[in-house]
Amino acid sequence: MVKKIDGHAIAERVKDEITKEIYEFNGPRPNLAIILVGEREDSKLYVSLKEREGKKIGIDTHLYKLDADVPEKEILDIINFLNVDPLVDGILIQLPLPAKFDTDKIVTAINPDKDVDGFHPQHPDFIISPVIASVLACLDEIEFDYNGKTACVFYNSDIFGASVKNALEDKGLEILPIERSDEADVLVSALGLPHSVKKEVIKEGAVVIDIGTTKVEGKVLGDVDFEDVKDKAEYITPVPGGIGPMTIAFLFLNVLEIFKKNIDDR
Repeated sequence: MVKKIDGHAIAERVKDEITKEIYEFNGPRPNLAIILVGEREDSKLYVSLKEREGKKIGIDTHLYKLDADVPEKEILDIINFLNVDPLVDGILIQLPLPAKFDTDKIVTAINPDKDVDGFHPQHPDFIISPVIASVLACLDEIEFDYNGKTACVFYNSDIFGASVKNALEDKGLEILPIERSDEADVLVSALGLPHSVKKEVIKEGAVVIDIGTTKVEGKVLGDVDFEDVKDKAEYITPVPGGIGPMTIAFLFLNVLEIFKKNIDDR
């Protein structure tokens, strides 16, 4: 029977460490600015979760909520203002943006030293994409042996897919093409297609990391059909309760790391 990788437990450990560090500063607190454009229910939910978790661990959040029909220039003006505000450590654009906006243009307008999502091509080395950090944390949690192992990544964003593959290659994994996914020791899926990953495309005893989340009739579903693969995979990240909680924790870890770089200037 497949073993579930408990994302909540990993996230709580990360947040406990963040809370401890912030408490020891005994004064100034990290600040995260969040820009939310439009009325997507899932985006509003994710932002409210980040605000709630930030309050718990001692990170102040500041929400800039904009209508979906706002001019792009107004978003860029807010980003420029936040870029030069010395009290703002991190800036987060809640994605996806409404289709009319140029996401790449908006994301790259962020000062790379404040890019807590790690999307900016010039972000500093100490900032790691929360999703990639979560994937690696899952493998660390199960004490995965990278030596001589392979991985396959399903994705619908070339930039994101390349980032995940590069991170896994850096750990020593050979990346297989999608048509050989059933040979991969690690399968990572970020398609956003609910229950599209079946047992036929995974290797016996594989580690399956499910990043994709889609809301269907009020339920949050992952890419992986858990019931179909549970007797073939060895480990899996459940949805919900897998990658999701970890990404928020590692996002705040990035905020803390930026804050520590800036604290001498305050």
